[in-house]
Amino acid sequence: MQKETSQIVERVPGYSNESMIDYCESLLSIVTKTKQVKSGRGKASKIENVPKYRPDKEVIEKLQHSCKYYKDMKEKESKVQFRDYQIQIINDGLEVIKKSGFLYLAMEVRTGKTLTSLGIADRLDVKQVLFITKKKAISSIQEDYNMLSPGYKMTIINYESLHIVQNDCVWDLIILDEAHSMGAFPKPSIRAVMVKELVKNLRPFVILLSGTPTPESYSQMYHQVYGIPNNPFREFSNFYRFCDKHVKIKEKKINGLFIKDYSNGLDSILGLMRPFMINYTQKEAGFASETVEEVLEVEMKESTLKLIDRLKKDLVVEGKEEVILADTPVKLMMKVHQLSSGTIKFESGNSMVIDTTKAEFIRSRFENSKIGIFYKFKEELSALQQVFGADNLTTDLDEFNATDKSIALQIVSGREGLSLRNAEYLVYYNIDFSATSYWQSKDRMTTKDRLNNKVYWIFSKDGIEHDIYKAVTKKKDYTINHFKKTLK
Repeated sequence: MQKETSQIVERVPGYSNESMIDYCESLLSIVTKTKQVKSGRGKASKIENVPKYRPDKEVIEKLQHSCKYYKDMKEKESKVQFRDYQIQIINDGLEVIKKSGFLYLAMEVRTGKTLTSLGIADRLDVKQVLFITKKKAISSIQEDYNMLSPGYKMTIINYESLHIVQNDCVWDLIILDEAHSMGAFPKPSIRAVMVKELVKNLRPFVILLSGTPTPESYSQMYHQVYGIPNNPFREFSNFYRFCDKHVKIKEKKINGLFIKDYSNGLDSILGLMRPFMINYTQKEAGFASETVEEVLEVEMKESTLKLIDRLKKDLVVEGKEEVILADTPVKLMMKVHQLSSGTIKFESGNSMVIDTTKAEFIRSRFENSKIGIFYKFKEELSALQQVFGADNLTTDLDEFNATDKSIALQIVSGREGLSLRNAEYLVYYNIDFSATSYWQSKDRMTTKDRLNNKVYWIFSKDGIEHDIYKAVTKKKDYTINHFKKTLK
């Protein structure tokens, strides 16, 4: 979509698709206007129609393409119909945001929170909207905007491009997609600081979107909203003062030192956020789909298992050219995590595939199926590509949807904003430590009409993946409680 829209006349703020059709057709009629010119003399003379303005061929083609593009968009307008619950959320959300200046839509994945937020913006009477999201989600959000054809102009960027727009425009509304990604603590992330500055300078309306607002701790809520003037935690000068009242602070002993743990946020955090939040579940939206998970074990090569044992014992493995170093508990855990799935990153920064057992198992087990594969480490993609080949595997979503190929996506970049509805199954080559990754990535196949989702986890026998799986699933209550109507 981005490539196509770069070849058309940019939408005039406030213009509908029909207005843009009239506009482009008017321009086209002007640049292609002809005039009569008499040539020759006497009986040999003749009158010809020649271009009046001699426009470039590229200009005419762009206008012709624009006319077709906006006509296609107009035909698609009828397809954008808000569901009843989205209309209700739009109405309720308008009341909240007009009163408080911001709104948090905590809508579970696949319930249409992006389109709902665009609908709220259309009713909010704003002219300039900034939508901040993940890079891979930009094209689908642009499509929603084009089909909705609202009365405002919207710029869509990823969080990494925030520095570009700090002083670029006066935004009336900022929409923060996947807002939980700003929830780092005890210190705020760079993106949270940049959003705070943007909001401080412009004082726009703000809509936050997330299907997993606090996937690992209620404490993650503070930095998501701390830059908004009317946030419920504004009485606290910083995160630490917030914790004095709303977090049960503990101490952990790490490497002989006692470190304060701020992750045990209290229910009072959600209580204060409740007036600014609208929660909605897949079940409430009418989703009848059930996600069934199954763990499949594979026996890694004997050489891989011996390498893991040696590393655990000696904390270092030296080869002829490379070194595997695990001189801290964290590095040891990471190296074992990599080796358990057959890859390794050396101390030099180089990496390689040492065992393709998992990739071979996936290829054999799902040979006749169109699947979505999630991997964690970059060399795992190399292993998959070696085993599957270019004819059977892609990393491009458009190619996946248009062909019989399976798709391989890195967990963090593919867990949000993408739909894998065309996959028969989701298969995890490895597992991430993040509860956000767990909850959001495994829901990529869900649609309202799909009754069953099957998710497979490929773990090495007795590998570290089993322990990681147990750890992330224990964090589910932090997300589930957002969708309870009352706090217990």
